[in-house]
Amino acid sequence: MYLTLLNGTGFVFNVDDYMELRSKHRIMGAPVGTANTKGWSPNQSTLPVELTKFETQLVLDENIAKLMDKSQDLKAKPTAEKLEKYKADFESRLLGQEEALKTEKLRETERYMEKILTGKRKKLLKQGKTEMAAALTADDVLKEMSENFKFDRQNALVEVPCEHLRNHSAQIVTGTLVDISCLKYRIFKDLWKRGKFVTSGDAFGADFLVYPGDPLIYHASHIVIVLEKPVIKPLELVAKVRLSVIVNKSCVFAFEKENDDGIQYQSVAWCNPSK
Repeated sequence: MYLTLLNGTGFVFNVDDYMELRSKHRIMGAPVGTANTKGWSPNQSTLPVELTKFETQLVLDENIAKLMDKSQDLKAKPTAEKLEKYKADFESRLLGQEEALKTEKLRETERYMEKILTGKRKKLLKQGKTEMAAALTADDVLKEMSENFKFDRQNALVEVPCEHLRNHSAQIVTGTLVDISCLKYRIFKDLWKRGKFVTSGDAFGADFLVYPGDPLIYHASHIVIVLEKPVIKPLELVAKVRLSVIVNKSCVFAFEKENDDGIQYQSVAWCNPSK
């Protein structure tokens, strides 16, 4: 599997690759493509999927995928041969669309053939063309439809493929995108290794959100706050725990053990003394 390096992080352009990352490796990312003709909508996004730098680094660390940099080839001026191939591909897609539309028009005509024949015969009879009305058949209607069919290219649907139609040269990125020794990345990786679905917690005032299953099915169960030291100010503690209560999630503080290289987690619950 390959990721494409864009804006300093990994992007997924292939739907099968994304489904494997999501279902098999619990890597969520965020769809950032446009799904409709009315512009971008956060509720109707599609491929490509942008991974966070932590997700990209984790995928590289675990040898799940490789990261490719295609910028050099994509920024280069296309050769005359590439332009001709692109024009040929574009023309082929338009012709395919024209044939598909013509086939659908003929199928629709066959579906309502009895009504069409009745209408055309009445029209011929009004014009005094009795013999032509009697001789009119379904084949005549289909032939007329086929010969008069016109495909206006100005109204054609222009395909915008997610993946490039042709391969590009690329360089494998071997460096790191984040400091793998930083505490926040190590906590993200540790939670992932524990079998959790982990996403950004920015929307809830936390560092991470932890889900018991795929976020499409489950709500987040925990918010995780990363502490550089196992010390927190009382007001900040109250604010974070109260926040977790409001959003109906458990609050977890994650920090590094003293004199140890391991990660420790501390759950804190809000207790209402009036109950």
